[in-house]
Amino acid sequence: MSSAANLPEVAHVPPLVAVVGATGTGKTGCAVRLAQRLEAHGLSAEIVNADAMQLYRGMDIGTAKATEGERGGIEHHLLDVWEVSREASVADYQAMARAKIVELQARGTIPILVGGSGLYVSSVLYEFEFPGTDPALRDELEKRLESEGREALVRELATHDPLAAVAIDSRNSRRLIRALEVVTLTGKPFGAGLDAERRRWQDGVVIIGLHTDRELLVERLDQRVEQMWKDGLVDEARGLIAHGLREGVTASRAIGYQQALAVIDGESSDAEAQESTQALTRRYARRQVSWFRRDESITWFDSDDAALIDSASALVAGERP
Repeated sequence: MSSAANLPEVAHVPPLVAVVGATGTGKTGCAVRLAQRLEAHGLSAEIVNADAMQLYRGMDIGTAKATEGERGGIEHHLLDVWEVSREASVADYQAMARAKIVELQARGTIPILVGGSGLYVSSVLYEFEFPGTDPALRDELEKRLESEGREALVRELATHDPLAAVAIDSRNSRRLIRALEVVTLTGKPFGAGLDAERRRWQDGVVIIGLHTDRELLVERLDQRVEQMWKDGLVDEARGLIAHGLREGVTASRAIGYQQALAVIDGESSDAEAQESTQALTRRYARRQVSWFRRDESITWFDSDDAALIDSASALVAGERP
């Protein structure tokens, strides 16, 4: 393997499996059923979360976090590890996820990495380095954002790093500035993790991609947002305020939670908040598709294919030592 120094000293290292795709394509359900199928054949498998927002403790409804029942008896890792007041760090996540994956492989368990956060998934699968920050450069970029406007910086990012420009929500000023900072400091694209020439962290990785017919996916996403409101997303957000949701740079801007806070503050009606959340979720799903479609090593499956688990388990079996 390409990173032998980081891997356990066992005769046969179980393959790392990843289940990726846009939100609403059923990644968690697929991963659980895949793990159950593998275990039915005598192979241990556990799930490692790669959804950025599911790392936050208490953010359950708005992130569609799997309930205990939905986890199907399969062990899940890296859920509920951060307080909502903490700013997200891909570098910190990379370290945690890789450590957990190596731990699972050391005891002969197949790790199944599951999530639609492209940067988080790629940070694990690829030799993805995170340069430090430059306060002076960041200050300069923040001043430019204020004086030149957001669109000017978006155009600049698109010139140097088209993939990042597509993947990053242009309204996320923090992520936009960070991407430009990385490009300027390293001379390399912020989204280089999916470039064909990038090296994998481990060999023999199996990446299962799920896709759903666009019209059907849009319908499901809209319904899911409606269900989140019925399940009490606004009340969940209200309860998280005492834990620092408003102060959380990342969590407070999460799709659904930002809109829920607007309802709580009287700045938006429930209907307006739901509509905004639906629109943003659809937009996020399109960015996810653009990110993952660049990776030609992904084997794609229709999420509604009755033979999905048969095909996926056969693919994993083909990579076993």
